[in-house]
Amino acid sequence: MFDIAAIQSALRQFEIDAWLLYDFRGSNVLARRILQLDGSAVTSRRFFYCIPAAGAPHKLVHRIESGVLDHLPGKKTVYLKWQELEAGVERLVDGCRCVAMEYSPRNANPYVARADAGTVELVKACGAEIVSSGDLIQEFEATWDDDQWQMHLAAAELTDAAFSRAWSFIVEQVSQRGKVRETLVQREILQHFSANGLTTSHPPIVAVGPHSGDPHYEPTQDNDAEMGAGDFVLIDLWAKLDQPRAVYSDLTRVGFIGETVPKRYEEVFQIVAAARDAAIELIRDAFSQQRKLAGWQVDQAARAVIDQAGYGDYFIHRTGHSIGQETHGNGANMDNLETQDNRQVLPGTCFSIEPGIYLPEFGIRSEVNVFVNRQSEVHVTGGKLQRSVMPIV
Repeated sequence: MFDIAAIQSALRQFEIDAWLLYDFRGSNVLARRILQLDGSAVTSRRFFYCIPAAGAPHKLVHRIESGVLDHLPGKKTVYLKWQELEAGVERLVDGCRCVAMEYSPRNANPYVARADAGTVELVKACGAEIVSSGDLIQEFEATWDDDQWQMHLAAAELTDAAFSRAWSFIVEQVSQRGKVRETLVQREILQHFSANGLTTSHPPIVAVGPHSGDPHYEPTQDNDAEMGAGDFVLIDLWAKLDQPRAVYSDLTRVGFIGETVPKRYEEVFQIVAAARDAAIELIRDAFSQQRKLAGWQVDQAARAVIDQAGYGDYFIHRTGHSIGQETHGNGANMDNLETQDNRQVLPGTCFSIEPGIYLPEFGIRSEVNVFVNRQSEVHVTGGKLQRSVMPIV
């Protein structure tokens, strides 16, 4: 349900005068979702929808597609000529000092930056300061309600159980045949998902030895490797209940096929686990003290641990990503590497914490999910935290 009152309350909370939502031919999928146009036919003319912090919204639409925003409240202005468009935009933001758009200064956060530079220039020329709508997008695109939280918990329990099934399958196959291929373990996990009412956007990662040193390795028929006694294995899997509005659980664990884990694997794992725990501790501390926390700060807390251990060059991705109805959602990412994500970590959002160290001979990642509820309570989901490399026996 489109809730103008909730949006205006958020605008006041973030001290923003208005939110100007704009789209041209589907260029701004975030605006289309907020305006409940996601999945509808893509329009061919520009439209604007301005929501002030107080007062009625205002629409600016083209004569050919004048009904595109009729499902939304507010006064409608119809334009035909480009001069009328520009004059209409000026009226939309008249009196507004600070206007939010899907914009990121210097394109520092491309996940949010959907408004093109020329449109931003047009709005600025009308006298308004443009700020990023990133936190507004989070509030209305990335936060969960109670039903979604419960669906996540159910998915987390089942994805956690998928590891036990995978480890058992590896033991069984190695005991009987001496080896098992990555794709067969992958297939076993997908069968577990199917049998338990889960769906996924992409098959899980099952990576043995050097393959685990590639964060986005995908086992295929062309690169499918065998694993057996003495091999190191990384499994990264993600799934959600096969139900409307369900949200993902996304977890990674590592194991060694044998009774005694070699010291080298365990040493690197402990550094990764310490980085993971440092990020979680920062989040818990910030919310317990009601202190604002940005995504980049969480990344930095984990990254500092790995840097100090001398492996900074081998931590080659952000610490975490937003989680929602897609595996990678539209909330704040825990990132001070690929971007400096200045979006706040907001109550009602979920994200992964997954630091890693990727060496030529093997890679280690430990991934859990963190959900902050509306009461600012921090929940780590997906079963018990992995504390050491799993002996697969």
